[in-house]
Amino acid sequence: MTDHNAAPQPDATSQETASTDGLRLERRGAIAVLTIDNPPANTWHEGSLAALADHLDALAAEPRPPALVITGAGDKFFSAGADLKRFTEGKATALEMATRFGRAFETLSAYPGVTIAAINGYAMGGGLECALACDIRIAERQAKLALPEAKVGLLPCAGGTQHLPWLVGEGWAKRIILCGERIDAERALGIGLVEELVDAGQALPTALALAEQSGGQSPDALARCKRLIMNARDHGLPHGYRMERELFMELFDTAAPGEGIGAFLDKRPPRWREDTTDDTRDGDQA
Repeated sequence: MTDHNAAPQPDATSQETASTDGLRLERRGAIAVLTIDNPPANTWHEGSLAALADHLDALAAEPRPPALVITGAGDKFFSAGADLKRFTEGKATALEMATRFGRAFETLSAYPGVTIAAINGYAMGGGLECALACDIRIAERQAKLALPEAKVGLLPCAGGTQHLPWLVGEGWAKRIILCGERIDAERALGIGLVEELVDAGQALPTALALAEQSGGQSPDALARCKRLIMNARDHGLPHGYRMERELFMELFDTAAPGEGIGAFLDKRPPRWREDTTDDTRDGDQA
């Protein structure tokens, strides 16, 4: 278990900026916390998926996109996914739900800041797909994870079949999806589905501490590093090597190298500026 610094606690700077459609957004300094809050199982619906995408677009448009932590309300469910009754209402409704799930979680995957899922309970179906779309997953010991869609004649349609093999390998992805295997948190850590295992009630504090740690990184460098890591899923090594060099040189069009190296040599914390000279979210330069 990683030993993080003490997690930031809510204080006078903690402010809930939105609470609508089963989703709560709270700002804690340079960290944004999204809480899935739709009792009893924190299921997703059209409104909450649209709200997620809108929140992500707004946060990504900030001069310095904050680190983002996603968790579930209560102590039993991170999210149980979609309300299956919506898929009994016909093909048009199924298409709308699939489209909204896809847009929301693709937007989450492309978010330029660090995203961390604090899995505090059951993460099933679309709930697990939300966690898979995050950069890092921290699970509490009581958590259970599954993609059980095929048991009810469906399939994971929000990135589950694409993200899962990258994290756990093809074999475990097939066990989880094709055999409907439910994974406990201990096994999830062992196969690489989550990056850290913590005691009950500690996923959010641990995620906040990690998000705080990421705040010491240059936002210009961080956004480009994330693009390069995700690039490996879509392109081969030659493309990745070329893109690395191009984005490395692109950093010298920003103040990041001068401030970072200068701070190191001066033995002081870097003062990352709030604005950037370009937008790294408009697609690959390579």
